[in-house]
Amino acid sequence: MIIYCHPYNKSFNHAVLGQVTTTLTQQDFEPQVIDLYADHFNPAYDQAELRLFHDGKTHDPLVTNYLQMLKNADGVIFITPVWWNSIPGMLKGFIDKVMKEGEGLSHTVTRTGIKGELTNLRHAYVFTTSTSPTLYLKFICGNAIKKIFINKTLKQLGIHSGKWFNLGGITNSSLVKRQRYLSTCSKMTFNF
Repeated sequence: MIIYCHPYNKSFNHAVLGQVTTTLTQQDFEPQVIDLYADHFNPAYDQAELRLFHDGKTHDPLVTNYLQMLKNADGVIFITPVWWNSIPGMLKGFIDKVMKEGEGLSHTVTRTGIKGELTNLRHAYVFTTSTSPTLYLKFICGNAIKKIFINKTLKQLGIHSGKWFNLGGITNSSLVKRQRYLSTCSKMTFNF
């Protein structure tokens, strides 16, 4: 399952989506893509949606569809930019709305914390681009993608293994640097 989060289809993130999809197909996977912007996903809660949250329900058919797709997948790949040192609001809204509390959904709340139910997603890969250099994100900004998104949020959902790949300095990066990143994507062996 690929979750793609970028509004512009000529972005470098879109090129990463194309390369990752090709690589998965060459490795005999059948990738399904959730394109949040193309689907016109609304990441914001309204009052009706919020009232349904604790019952594990929704009035948004995309939410139901996305959660079912995730429950049927072997692994998950996120392709997104890093905006303001973290994931974009659209992707945060996806986590907020799609990850429903309740038995057989994405997680249950216990006395000791959250128990992830998406254990079928054995591995997560997070491909990002950022204006900031990768070292800046890791060592100055607190490494939010790895420490919070992968090691906390995804683990709470039941995904216990994840890797992060970032192309930092995307705004001023050379064609050679971009091609090198795409080459890395093409040579990856995905383990789900």
